[in-house]
Parts: sequence; C-alpha cells; structure tokens
Amino acid sequence: MSQIVQHRPLGKTGYSVSEIGLGCWQLGGDWGALQAGQAESVLQAASDNGVTFWDTADVYGGGDSERIIGEFNKAHPETDRIIVTKAGRTPELYPDGYSRDRLKAAIEASRERLQVEQLDMVQLHCIPINEIKRGDVFEWLAEFKQAGLIRQFGASVETCDDARYCLENTDVASLQLIVNLLRQDMAESILPLAHQKEVGVIVRLGLASGLLSGKMTADHEFAKEDHRNFNQNGDAFFVGETFAGLPYKTGVALAHELKSLVPDGMTLAQMSLRWLLDQQGVSSVITGASRPEQIADNAAVSALPSLDNELHTQLSHFYHDRVRQHIRGEI
Repeated sequence: MSQIVQHRPLGKTGYSVSEIGLGCWQLGGDWGALQAGQAESVLQAASDNGVTFWDTADVYGGGDSERIIGEFNKAHPETDRIIVTKAGRTPELYPDGYSRDRLKAAIEASRERLQVEQLDMVQLHCIPINEIKRGDVFEWLAEFKQAGLIRQFGASVETCDDARYCLENTDVASLQLIVNLLRQDMAESILPLAHQKEVGVIVRLGLASGLLSGKMTADHEFAKEDHRNFNQNGDAFFVGETFAGLPYKTGVALAHELKSLVPDGMTLAQMSLRWLLDQQGVSSVITGASRPEQIADNAAVSALPSLDNELHTQLSHFYHDRVRQHIRGEI
C-alpha cells in the first residue's frame, strides 16, 4: 500500500506537489557509486510511497540522473508526478559563458534525457549572483516558457542575500533553498517573504548531507567520488552544500546533542523533516535516498503531528547558541 504523503501548492505555479519530495543528486553517482538496479529501486519506492515530486539537474552524473529518471518515467508514468530539473552549471555556461543559445541548448538536452516534450520546471542552478542581477537569464527563461519548452522556472540559490534578491527583483515561480536544523537562517528571514509573494519553496539538504540522520560517526570515511569527501571544505563548490557548511566532526557532535530533544516515537531524521514541514512557506522538502527503506521512512513524516511550540523554541535556541558560529561561508 502506498504511503499517503500530503500535497501542497508550489507557490502560484498551479502545481500540487508531495510535501516530501525526492532529491536525485545521488542517482548520478555523486554520493558514491550505485549498484545495478539501485537507482530504479529508489524511484520505484518513491512511487510506491506517494513521493511524486522529484528534483534533478543536468550535471548530476553528467546527465545520468536525468537519463535514469527519463527511462523510469516513460515506463511508469504517473499523472501527478512533477519532475523539476536545474540548468546553469555545465562547463558551457558556468561561470561566465551564459547566453540565450547555450541555455536553450542545455534545456533541450534535458528534455531529451528526461524524454518529455515540455519540462515541468527549470531552475537556475546556483549561478553567479552577477548573472542573476544582470537579468538576461530570466528574460530567456520567460521566452522559453512562452515557446512551450518549459512550464515554469525558478532558481536554486545558496545564500539569504541571493534568495532575497530573487524574491524582490525577479519573476521566479520557485526558489530552492538550503534549510535544516543546522542551518536555520533561511527559515527565519526568507521563508516569510517567499510565502508573502506566493513563491514556492523547495528545501534541499533538509538532513544536512546525512548529519541529521543521527547515524554518522566522526571517523566515517566517504567514497572518493562522494562530495561529502571532496567538498567537506568547499574545495569543489559552495561549502554550504556539504554538511550545511559545518566541519564534519563538529556536525556529527551537534547532531548527537540534538538527539536529546527528539520526541518519543520519532527519530532525529523524522524530527528534522517535521521541523521543516512546520515552517510556513515550505512547499516540498526534497530528501535524497540510496535505499528504498529510506524513502518509506521519509514519506512517513508527512503523517506525523507538528512539533509543539516549546520544542520549536528549543530548536531555535540550540541553533543560535550551539551551531551558527561554526558555519563556514556566507549564510
């Protein structure tokens, strides 16, 4: 039987999306190599558990994530499945090669890999803020929407300043933000503004690259191809994309401290996801998974009761008193 996951509007797009979504970065092998059939079993588990909002990008595994999703979606179509992808980080574009034709070519390539005539949504993939402020990319996306290549467009951003600029100066239908118990600034300063402007919010890294699973140990060694190995200090891309910008061992210790606040009947991961679902303005929390049982555990959070006000206050104090000073990079 399918897990019943509640749906929410994605801003003013007209989409109704599962409030627990699936992040598909790992399907490209960027969280470690996948075994044969592993990606397909994850997608099947998402379908079985009512997780119908999937997020990918053209650079995940050099397009492998999109190709896998495209094959699965063609073989197992669902009328309420929404698949969003991201563009703007391929070598042809990033960091200073942005043009209408190159962005269009990237979108066309995503359409081919996902095997669709029209993309549900394209998000700019953490492109440089100067390109966002120049504004041409949004004019091109509006043109592509008018031409029928895409239905909606938004932006995935890294910092509060980037998010605020998009909300106040562009026509994005959605924003994808880094928000979790170990990185709460977006929840405090950006979510209320997004809600006011009816811009859908897609939360990524809700479990802080796995720290908030509560299962990591300080001596764990990640695979060479796993970004949690090579980007722990921001050597490959924005440091906040890995462990919420925290030094790994510090993050493990802080996650362990959080366990004392977990309500009876919940795990740390479930409390962390429930906290996100309790935030006004959140449309969907995209969670990565490498095993089917992780999908079921995440989907079950949709049926859990909201955290009480006292716990929300405790979690806010914990962040400001214990966590925030350790975050590296711009917040």
